[in-house]
Amino acid sequence: MERIPILKMGKFLLVTIQIDMHDRLALSLQDDLTEMIVKTQAKGVLIDISSLEIVDSFIGRMLNNIASMSKVLDALTVVVGMRPAVAITMVELGLDMKGVKTALDMDRGIELLESMMDQEDSESAQEPESDNDSTKE
Repeated sequence: MERIPILKMGKFLLVTIQIDMHDRLALSLQDDLTEMIVKTQAKGVLIDISSLEIVDSFIGRMLNNIASMSKVLDALTVVVGMRPAVAITMVELGLDMKGVKTALDMDRGIELLESMMDQEDSESAQEPESDNDSTKE
């Protein structure tokens, strides 16, 4: 069975899709990626779809699901390299892609992931620590 390689780059996982996606491969990628996030404790996922010429509604939903699952596992997701025809198709299909951040290319995607991580770090540093013993008198 075909598999899409998932590479670790520092705090990130890099997924470069070089073949046309079919439903079974998309589900396999989803499972493999969530396992790798847990195994490597990655804080970000960069998915390069520049080789994809077609994205149907199922693949679009899978990308959205991957982003949602990654977020639950404390990792941010950015999709890079979307072709104009793919973007047009996704809009025409009514795919919302709410949980998916995008960037034009790999460099911008890495910058976006790093800035998102910095923002999350600064927000978590500003949160006041909760006082577990609120019954002090």
